[in-house]
Amino acid sequence: MEIITQKDTNIIAAPPKKSLSPWAIARKKFLKNKLALISLIFLIFVAIISFLAPYITSADVTRINIGEMSLEPSSKHWLGTDKAGRDVFTRLLYGGRISLLVGMSCTLFVIFLGTLIGSISGYFGGAVDSLLMRFTDFILNFPFLVFVIVLNAILFGKVSGLWVLIGTISILSWGGIARIVRSKILAEKENEYIIAAISIGCSPAKIIVKHLLPNILSTIIVQATITFATMIVAETGLSFLGFGVPQEIPSWGNMLNSANEPDVLQFKLWIWVPPALIITITILSINFIGEGLKDAFNPKSRR
Repeated sequence: MEIITQKDTNIIAAPPKKSLSPWAIARKKFLKNKLALISLIFLIFVAIISFLAPYITSADVTRINIGEMSLEPSSKHWLGTDKAGRDVFTRLLYGGRISLLVGMSCTLFVIFLGTLIGSISGYFGGAVDSLLMRFTDFILNFPFLVFVIVLNAILFGKVSGLWVLIGTISILSWGGIARIVRSKILAEKENEYIIAAISIGCSPAKIIVKHLLPNILSTIIVQATITFATMIVAETGLSFLGFGVPQEIPSWGNMLNSANEPDVLQFKLWIWVPPALIITITILSINFIGEGLKDAFNPKSRR
């Protein structure tokens, strides 16, 4: 006769563990990634202090002060002043607002356009796919810098330079996202649940929005973080060359523009080193967040 112990009774009576959803698993894996979590906290901190700049400092970000030109860091000016006598710390905070705004706005536009075109192309296939992909190839091979310079020259003084920059970067940067989304849609639409949705008469828009996109959302989120870093680099590079954000608007790229002069580059490090450092650390943080998300959404990861 088999004897059932108390331990065996507890095992038999124990309810089955509730399985976690893929999103819950991804969240747990991301929170265990210390580097990605620290990077996320840093990025949030930079965004908060940048957008709260008017409450942190009272210095005028555009006022030129000839009597305080190129002053070294002091108790009055924590990071010194630039060649126009403007406080570097104040411009760093206000510059963060513009650089992050440009990066986020461009990212939203790029993800929207890329997802829209990639979804339509992957779902319908055939002539629609061929036409949209040839247009995507044209966008990917378009001379980005030349177009920005020409557009700035044509629209200078007619439209806000900041929105011209955001629109230009967005229009010429969605090609890679469109290709990635298309490849994911092509693989996903062969599943049985999509075939069943088509057979019961669901419209293409409903199938794409309610069935296909939710299943590739993790890929889109990871690509969005990578695109965010790329857009900040694009704004910084164009502003450094003088073709980005208008010079009267403070941005991290415009602050680096002063490093073109040998005197500033060699002897006035406080003018360009702070924006260079904050750009570098911000880009690294976004990339670490992207890697953390990629690892979190990867089912093969054992982190």
